[in-house]
Amino acid sequence: MSTIEEDYKPPVEFQVDAKDPLVDISLTDSTELWLIQWPINQPPDFDGEEVSLKLHNDGHLGSFESSSGKSYKLVSFAAQEPDATVFLSSPSESKAVGKISRRVSLVHYPEPTELEKPISNHPSRLSQRSGTSTYTSHPMATPTHSKKEREMALELQKRNGMFMEHHAPEVMEKGFSGKSNLDDDGREKRTGTMVTASAHIITAVIGSGVLSLAWAIAQLGWVAGPAALLAFSVITWFTSTLLADCYRFPDPISGQRSYTYMDVVRSNLGGMKFKLCGLAQYANLIGTTIGYTITASISMVAIQRSNCFHQNGHQAPCYTSNYPFMVIFASIQIVLSQIPNFHKLSWLSIVAAIMSFAYSSIGVGLSIAKVAEKGHHMRTTLTGVTVGVDVSGTEKVWRTFQALGNIAFAYSYSMVLIEIQDTLKSSPPENKVMKKASLVGVLTTTLFYMLCGCMGYAAFGNDAPGNFLTGFGFYEPFWLIDFANICIAIHLIGAYQVFCQPIFGFVENRCNQRWPENGFLTNEYAVNIPFYGSYYINFFRLIWRTAYVILTSVLAMILPFFNDFIGLMGAASFYPLTVYFPIEMHIAQAKLQKYSLRWTWLKILSWACLIVSILAFAGSVQGLVADVKTYKPFKIKN
Repeated sequence: MSTIEEDYKPPVEFQVDAKDPLVDISLTDSTELWLIQWPINQPPDFDGEEVSLKLHNDGHLGSFESSSGKSYKLVSFAAQEPDATVFLSSPSESKAVGKISRRVSLVHYPEPTELEKPISNHPSRLSQRSGTSTYTSHPMATPTHSKKEREMALELQKRNGMFMEHHAPEVMEKGFSGKSNLDDDGREKRTGTMVTASAHIITAVIGSGVLSLAWAIAQLGWVAGPAALLAFSVITWFTSTLLADCYRFPDPISGQRSYTYMDVVRSNLGGMKFKLCGLAQYANLIGTTIGYTITASISMVAIQRSNCFHQNGHQAPCYTSNYPFMVIFASIQIVLSQIPNFHKLSWLSIVAAIMSFAYSSIGVGLSIAKVAEKGHHMRTTLTGVTVGVDVSGTEKVWRTFQALGNIAFAYSYSMVLIEIQDTLKSSPPENKVMKKASLVGVLTTTLFYMLCGCMGYAAFGNDAPGNFLTGFGFYEPFWLIDFANICIAIHLIGAYQVFCQPIFGFVENRCNQRWPENGFLTNEYAVNIPFYGSYYINFFRLIWRTAYVILTSVLAMILPFFNDFIGLMGAASFYPLTVYFPIEMHIAQAKLQKYSLRWTWLKILSWACLIVSILAFAGSVQGLVADVKTYKPFKIKN
């Protein structure tokens, strides 16, 4: 500063402000100093005002209104000068008060009436109310005569943390990367690892599907049953690796992120395929949550029936309605559904994964114990249930198709794979971590599926129940059966959330985009919860998610058919979401030449899976129609 002439007269666009500081900054451990930036020609109108932020979870820091009614959004990113120091100046002295910890881009979307006014009525004045300076006309205006003096002044401003950079609104809205608590897309930094992703996968895969595998193996027999399990597991793992590479586009490592399965399809395929994907994905997510409601209530009923059989004998008429337990399950889901997003569910998925291991292990152990019983002999065959003995020829065909649908449902998790991958931290690359997590998840679940299905078939033979832990092939020890069913219920509580959170996110994001200024949709209200702290409630989220849980529960009460519903959902979701779209996106991404060797065998795989899915769907529809003919909704058996 000593090189600048003392008799220098600043131009009119630079004015010295000799006011005392408006605030006396006293830093604490929780205090942050922010550097606010805004586009040129869009000066804010809250000079000297105190503002309060409404916090958001959708990528930008928050929003507020000025006294004139204008709304502003803040997009946060790391300070590019982490050592920049803030000085508080006054007529008497200047003192350093701290370092810049965050840069904030200020974005205001003008109303049409604002744009109609002449620019001259809105001078671009950037005011520093700390008692230093006021800039006008040009973002880099300084009180200097020469290029050298200008560079010195700019450097001083940078060091003091008072330098105002200007960027286009679209750049500032996206945010910046750097050392901060945000990822490269401006969203909260992801913390997921291979362990948490594997837990999410196991939670999503090992669900109600495992309970029907003994019945499925009984329909197919010792040859086709295990072969079908192995084939579905290999196909699921292979297509999940293709899908993992599509999370970022166009490059699987450095491309732009996609947040949902639909985003991935839109980026890679677009057009009508994107709309068909959305229809398939969300229809099956809804169907899966209905299926989990049915299964959880069956397991809760099984606990009460197990205790009844233990007290009154195995022949006692221990009939219990599913409906009260569906209401209990729905009540729990209403509370858990208020968890804002997928990233907050890691703890729930880990608990649910532990529960899935527990009840699967109990089922395998009980099956082994039953097989080892003295004098135990159940009729099993290489081809499954016998025509003319167990079923008719027509029933054999339909049951075989339905069994394929049950196995397909057991491996249905591709519809939430992208949401799971979006929880992973960016280093190492998400696609590589997701491939490892998929391998761990599919291997683990296949091992349990083989044990549950094959040992269940060995224990019950061709008379295997539709649900081998609730169909009462086992009666004792009753306390162990109770514990297994408790584990099933807890697991499905978590699995329900894994599948419904993408639905919640889709609806809420679309509503926010459609009505961004609607306070009912965007406002968050802090509620102090003992032993937790502040929890932010959004009334739209509260009402909409509660309504969704109630609706799925009512549908589950109307159609409480376990095996048929499971087979229907498996058949409907396996081909489009697990096979077709991943293969088509890989072909597009890799730019495979038509009729090349790789293109040909991928198409053959796709068509073969389509045929299997159609057959499985037909079998499940036939079973569902047969059950509906004899079913009376909301009527309890006597």
